[in-house]
Amino acid sequence: MKLFDDPLFQFLADRALELINRGGAEYGECVHVAEQIPAGDRDAWHRAWTATAARVAAAAEASAAHGHRVSAVDGFWRATTYYRVSYLPLFGSPVDPRLVESFRRESECFRRMAALADRPVELVEIPFEGTTLPGCLCLPDGDRTVARPTLLAVNGYDSNIHEMYWSHAVPAVRRGYACLLVDGPGQGRTLIEQGMPIRPDWEDVLRPVMDYAAGRPEIDASRVAAMGWSFGGFLAPRGASGEHRIAALVADPGLMDLVEGLQLPKEVRDRVPDVDPGEMGELLAPVVENPVARWALVQRALWVHGLDTLGEYVIETDRYRLSRVAEQITCPTLVCGNDDDPLAAQAQLLFEKLTCPKDLAYFRKAEYGKLGHTQAWNRSMFDQRVFDWLDDTLGVTPAAT
Repeated sequence: MKLFDDPLFQFLADRALELINRGGAEYGECVHVAEQIPAGDRDAWHRAWTATAARVAAAAEASAAHGHRVSAVDGFWRATTYYRVSYLPLFGSPVDPRLVESFRRESECFRRMAALADRPVELVEIPFEGTTLPGCLCLPDGDRTVARPTLLAVNGYDSNIHEMYWSHAVPAVRRGYACLLVDGPGQGRTLIEQGMPIRPDWEDVLRPVMDYAAGRPEIDASRVAAMGWSFGGFLAPRGASGEHRIAALVADPGLMDLVEGLQLPKEVRDRVPDVDPGEMGELLAPVVENPVARWALVQRALWVHGLDTLGEYVIETDRYRLSRVAEQITCPTLVCGNDDDPLAAQAQLLFEKLTCPKDLAYFRKAEYGKLGHTQAWNRSMFDQRVFDWLDDTLGVTPAAT
C-alpha cells in the first residue's frame, strides 16, 4: 500500500496502514491524508493527520451522544491511530509542543474508546520508583472473580500502550487471556510527559509490574507470559533473566546485543565501549544520510536514551547486551523472527544462546508473503502460532469464542 515516494513518510504511514485489518485505520482516510502532504513537509504531515483525527473523533463523539456505542468505539479507535501517526516525524529533543498535544489527544480518544468497549479495558497506574507507569488491563469479559492466564506486553522504542492494544490485547482477550499493557521508562507517556529515558535493567521494571499483577484478582500470577515486540525483543528477555515469576516468554523478534545492529566495522564494535565518541559519530555519518536511519537514530534513539550525540549512543549500546544474561532466562521461551524483518537477524543467535526450554518460530516470506517488522502485515498468522504455543506452554484450555 504505497502512499509516499518519500521513504520516511512511507515508513511512518505504514504504522497506520498495518492497523486496517483490525479496525485501527481506513485505507481511504489514509489516502486522503497522503494527498494533502507535499514531499518532505513534516508540518503538513502533522496538520493533515491531526485534521483527519479530529474529524473522525468528532463523528465518534456524535455517535456516542446518540447512544451508538459500536460506531463511537470504531471512530475513537481510528482517531487514536491518526493522532499517534501525526507526531512520529516530530520525534526528538527538545520535545515539540505539537507532539505533546497530539499525544494527549491520542490518549483521550483511547480513553473514550476504552470506556465504551464491549470487553473491559481499564486504564491503570502501576507504582514505580516514586512515580507510576501507565498501563491498561484488558479482560475477555466482565467477570472479575476469575484469575486468568495473562499476557504482559512489553513495548519497543517508539510505540505505546495504545498501539499495543491492537497487536497484543485484541488477540489475547479473544482467546480468554487477560492482557496487561505497560509503558516502561522511555516509552509512551513516560517519555513524552514524564521525561524518563529508557534503561537496560528491565528486570527492575518488570518486578514492580509483576507485583502489581499479583495483586489483581483478574490475573493468575502463576501464568503470566511476557511478550516483547520490536525493541521489546531485547527488553522482555532481559526482564525475564532477572524476574523469574514470568512463566513464559515471547521475543518478537529475538534480539541479542544492541551494538550489533549498528553499521559499524566489526573491529570497532568489538571495542565498544572503549571508543572515541567523535570517531563513532563520523563512522555513522554516512548511515544517517538515509532518512529512515536518521529518524531512527538521530531523532528517536537520542531522545529515548536522553543523549546528545551518536558517539554517546554507540557507547550506551554496551549496556544493552543480552548475550551477558541470556543463560539466566529459565522460563519456556519462544523466539520469533522473519526474513522480511532486518531486526530479526539476531533471532537465531538468541535462540542458540538460551539454555531454557525453547522454540523458534521463524516465518519465511516465500511461504507467508509480505511480513514486515514484527510480522505487522500478517499478525493473524503470527497470533495463531504464538497463542497456540502459549496455550500449550501455560496449560490453557483454548477459549470457545
